[in-house]
Amino acid sequence: MPKSLFRFVLLTGGHHQIALAALSIILFLSGTVPLEIQRRIINAATERAPYQAIIILVLAYLGLVLLEGLTKLMLNTYRGWIGEIAVRWLRKSALAASERSSEPPVDALAEGVQLSIIIAEAEPVGGFVGTSISEPLLQTGILVAVGGYMIYLQPLMALAVALVFLPQIGFVPIMQSAINRRVETKITVTRHVSQSMVQHVATNTALDAQGGRVEQLFLLNMSIYRIKFSMNFMVNLMTQLGYAGIFALGSYFVVTGKTEIGTVVAFISGLSKIRDPWGELIDWYRDLRITQVKYAMIRDASAAVEAQEGASDGRAVAGQPRGL
Repeated sequence: MPKSLFRFVLLTGGHHQIALAALSIILFLSGTVPLEIQRRIINAATERAPYQAIIILVLAYLGLVLLEGLTKLMLNTYRGWIGEIAVRWLRKSALAASERSSEPPVDALAEGVQLSIIIAEAEPVGGFVGTSISEPLLQTGILVAVGGYMIYLQPLMALAVALVFLPQIGFVPIMQSAINRRVETKITVTRHVSQSMVQHVATNTALDAQGGRVEQLFLLNMSIYRIKFSMNFMVNLMTQLGYAGIFALGSYFVVTGKTEIGTVVAFISGLSKIRDPWGELIDWYRDLRITQVKYAMIRDASAAVEAQEGASDGRAVAGQPRGL
């Protein structure tokens, strides 16, 4: 297996990543224009513009929304297909290693690891392949496009929104590192559970040890949930502070005649469009760090199996009579 996760991504679908990147660019470009159309619709209504002009703007808005939705449908389906190809590759590799190691004496730990890879570990690692490059490109593109549009409309309000998101750059990586440590421990414990099931040992000591591992998995999962949902709470709180800033500054600018009501509406919609990609980027970063841990453990397990096979082959060759 490749040494790094992204080399594995390129191995299992490098040329497909280019097509995914192109779809991502189309999607984030088409997602910014509706904000301007929303602003023009609100301003046209408040300024009592001809109703026919408003209908034309509404139809244009619906057309862009349809284009955005169809592009997102195509992108997500394509991602899922590439991810499943990677999952299949990992599972077939683990099965092939299991078949190759069936002749020597079976090592219960190695067999338990292979069982865990096939059943549980391959899917999240393979699934990440589909979103590994296109997801950060798409979400960063949306952030840059929408953020640039908001700066163009009202720089001070855009600055207030940006200040809300800055603290997340600090606490998200710290909390994610804590999650990663628990995920690595969880995978190790799960592999030991699989090992014990393969060995079919039914002594009281073995059963107590297995029960202890199950209890440990429960505590690890609860610890991950607490950190994960605390992170989500803090991210959502920052977002709501952003809305409060828009309401306060936007109302002041409208009352003093420094901006239009359509601009405030566009900012509210813009923050919604920023909130979603920002959350998706956080989720992608979280998945990246966790998947890197899982991939490294799968890679190391595969290397251990290959080393064991090499040692078995060496012993077999050493035991052959001369002349063979």
